[in-house]
Amino acid sequence: MHKPSPAKLSPVKLSLAVQYASEATSVPTRAQFRRWAQKALQRDVSLTLRVVDEAEGRELNKVYRGKDYPTNVLTFVLDDEPPPGGMISGDVVVCAPVVEREAREQHKELLAHYAHMTIHALLHLQGYDHENDDDAAEMEALETKLMLKLRHPDPYQEF
Repeated sequence: MHKPSPAKLSPVKLSLAVQYASEATSVPTRAQFRRWAQKALQRDVSLTLRVVDEAEGRELNKVYRGKDYPTNVLTFVLDDEPPPGGMISGDVVVCAPVVEREAREQHKELLAHYAHMTIHALLHLQGYDHENDDDAAEMEALETKLMLKLRHPDPYQEF
């Protein structure tokens, strides 16, 4: 998938469905997820974002990535090559207990970490990755820029 041009002039559209399949009580609202997702948009996106517990997160990570543990966020692109200017469709799965644990361990505000995971997932959906050092640096710089615009700290700053 080709990365979008960040200089798109027309407003981008977000179609967002949020599913809560977690017993966690400190999860963001739909409005918060929407705000964070919109901040990362560079092209039109249709997205289902599902908040899950560890069992579902672990199973999805095992089935789709071959890794037998729950991870913080998974991004599934439904169409690698949408038509030019067409809407990207995908699913994002956020594992609430993992995000909560990471926020505690990394001394981050919980909502800031959720914002970061949402932005990270939306960038993946739009073609960004961190498979090599150059791509990782580009993606991390953009994540930091977007987090600062949201008035959250640099997510890669060590405390």
